[in-house]
Order: sequence, then structure tokens, then C-alpha cells
Amino acid sequence: MPEIAEQVGSVSSGRYAQIVAELRKLVETTSRAQFTIGDYALEVEPMREAGGQEKSDELFSVKDSLFRLAEDIGLTYSSVNSARWVASKWPKEHRQAGVSHTVHRILAGIADEQERFAAILTPPEGKPRWTPDEANRRVGRQVQKPVTPQEKVSAIHTLAKDEEVAAVVTGDLLRRPAVVAQVRQEDRVRVVEELTRDDKVAAAVAPEFMRRPAVVAQVTAADKVKVVEELTRDEGVAAEVTTGLLRRPDVAFRAMSDDTARHQVNHAQVERGRQAREHFEQTSPVAPAIRQIDRSVEFLDLVTACHAFVAAAGRVVPGLRDRQLGEDEQAVMRENCARVRATLDWIETAVDTGKVDVDGELARLLQGE
Repeated sequence: MPEIAEQVGSVSSGRYAQIVAELRKLVETTSRAQFTIGDYALEVEPMREAGGQEKSDELFSVKDSLFRLAEDIGLTYSSVNSARWVASKWPKEHRQAGVSHTVHRILAGIADEQERFAAILTPPEGKPRWTPDEANRRVGRQVQKPVTPQEKVSAIHTLAKDEEVAAVVTGDLLRRPAVVAQVRQEDRVRVVEELTRDDKVAAAVAPEFMRRPAVVAQVTAADKVKVVEELTRDEGVAAEVTTGLLRRPDVAFRAMSDDTARHQVNHAQVERGRQAREHFEQTSPVAPAIRQIDRSVEFLDLVTACHAFVAAAGRVVPGLRDRQLGEDEQAVMRENCARVRATLDWIETAVDTGKVDVDGELARLLQGE
């Protein structure tokens, strides 16, 4: 079988070689023309140092001259000024035939003259000649065709400077598990923080995280407490969660070690009993009979309390015979006697009128204040 000639685009490799040879001649001619433009521009306006008012005035004069020159030859001011700068960096004896003006312009960015002149004589390892991308790599600039990962990253950063482009690119990248797997942990955290700044997104994501035991296990105790506090701001949720927690003996025991929690639970029990009693009295057909029994029980309880007080006093007071109480002891006993008198007055009022309301003064006395 006849060998198939290698193609480059739409032409054979042989024809491609002819085209390259012809174009190199044109590029060399173009480079000489650009250096000639730069040399003439340097003749019109030699390079000067910037700085100071006088120097500033000179620079305005330079621009005017170069602008006029550019218009007279049909080029832009930036083209003429660039050619002038490149020519100033490459004296004629250091310009290299076969190296394009573009490469000369890029390598002109090397500040040290000797390093610059040596660099253009030494193409990159494995390369027969300088290319614009190799020159850009030499001076640390972005290349047109990225090869290394860092070059590709730089190219992406450049393209993603536009916010809309960055948003689309980020979304596409985050859909690729292999890409996400290589992202550093701290960067992932930052991404999640940014993406969940929207409350709706955060609300959608949070439940999924909380269903993963391995994730929850890594949350600090303080953060877990904050989460529970936020989630239980709703009374219905708080009631359901608390009920579940108090069914756990260890949790209930530790919770009851807190005075405020214990008081609230006791208060809730009393309030629950009161509400249940009110409901029973309002709805049960046997409530009147029960109330009559309760009244009898309450009467007996009151009589028992009075009898117990009298019996206790009859047993204790004789023990004080021939004993002189100190001033502090007498003060304590007077306070307690006042409480007893107030309580007896309250009992008599309840018996005579059926009113059991407690005024402020009596309440303070009963509480020992």
C-alpha cells in the first residue's frame, strides 16, 4: 500500500515546510522593518529618564513627536512607541537574525542587559528556536498555549476575571467529582461558606449534613449546643425534643442538676396538674361530687395541720424552761411567731368568708422575707 502523506491542516507536510520557509523570510523582513521603525523613532526622540516637572514636560514633548511620526507613516502611536522601546533594549549588534521582533519585544522585559543578551542566544532546552510562548515563560508571563498545570491555572484565572464567566466555570468544575476531590480542605470550607450565604441554600444544605453521623461527630460540643438552640426556638420543636431528651435517664439526671431547669420542670408539673383539674371540673359529670369530697379532705387537712402545730408546740415549748435565749435567737423566734399569727389570721379569714387570697405583706411573711 502506498504511504499516506502526513497532512498539516489541508496541506501536505512538504507543502507545509515550503510555507514555513517563505513565511520565515517574511517575518525576518518584518522584524527588520519594525527595528528600523524603532531606530528612526529613537533618532527623533531618544530615550529619556522620567521624573520631576521638567522631565514630565519632556515626556509630553516626546509623545507629541512620536504621535506626529506615527500619523505621518500611517501607524498608531502605541506601535511606534513600542518599536522605539524595543529598539532601545536591543542594540544592533545584539539583535538576532531568525528571531522574530515579537520574541525580541518579550525578552526585552529582562531587566539585566547581560542576562537579556545571553538569553536570546540560548533557546529553551529541546527547542531549535525561540517562540513567543517560550519567551513569555522565560520572563514569567502568561502563555498563549498553556502546557503546565500552573500555566493552565493562570489562563483560567485570566479568563475568569469576569464575574459571570467565573460563576459559570465554577459551577461546571464543582460538578466534576475528580476535580472537587483535589481541592484543599480549607478551600472547600470557604466555597461552602460562600455558597451558603443565601439563607435558602443554607436551609436546604444543613439538613443533609445533619443526617450524616460522621459529619455530626466532628462538630464541637459548643457548636452542637448552638445548633440545638437555634433549631428549638420554635416551641413545638422544643417540646418534642425536650420530651425525647428527658426519656434518657442520664440526660434527665444531668438536666435536673440545674436549679433553674429543675424549678421549671416542677412548675410545669404543678401547672399541668392545675390545667388537668380545671378541665376535669369543667367537663366531668362527677366533678361536683369530687369537689365536695375535696372540700372535706381539705377541711380535715387543715384541722390536722392545726392539731400538729399545737401538738408540736406543746412538746417543744416546755423544753425552754429556765433557758434564756440569745438576742439572735429571740429575733428569729419573733419573726416566726409573726408568721404564725399571720397564718392564723389567714385561716380565720378563709373559714369566715371562704376567701383565700394572699396579700403582698402576708406573702412575704409566709416566704420568710
